[in-house]
Amino acid sequence: QVQLVESGGGLVQAGGSLRLSCAASGSIFSIKAMGWYRQAPGKQRELVATIASGGSDGSTNYATSVKGRFTISRDNAKNTVYLQMNSLKPEDTAVYYCNMAIQRSNAAPYVYSYWGQGTQVTVSS
Repeated sequence: QVQLVESGGGLVQAGGSLRLSCAASGSIFSIKAMGWYRQAPGKQRELVATIASGGSDGSTNYATSVKGRFTISRDNAKNTVYLQMNSLKPEDTAVYYCNMAIQRSNAAPYVYSYWGQGTQVTVSS
């Protein structure tokens, strides 16, 4: 069993900052990729940022709309991924979900996708 628990969402004024965290627990052998997605009301879930494996400086990828404002990072020792969000805009308002690709056992090389429960981010104008 694997659980992802998110924290750090809230209400902030435009131009402000928030930092999201997502910690994984349970039966974990290795976490391959980590990422953040978001879903605004009436819209499809979209990718915000991803970070690959390879130490704490895994390669990163960002949606064009957040590039230069958001930073994704990971702490492998804590099985945690972060999303630092600066210069927030009202259009960043959404429920943010973390996602991790996890190998649960050394004996079985299967990688499964897990999602957090979502955390609301609201940016007021």
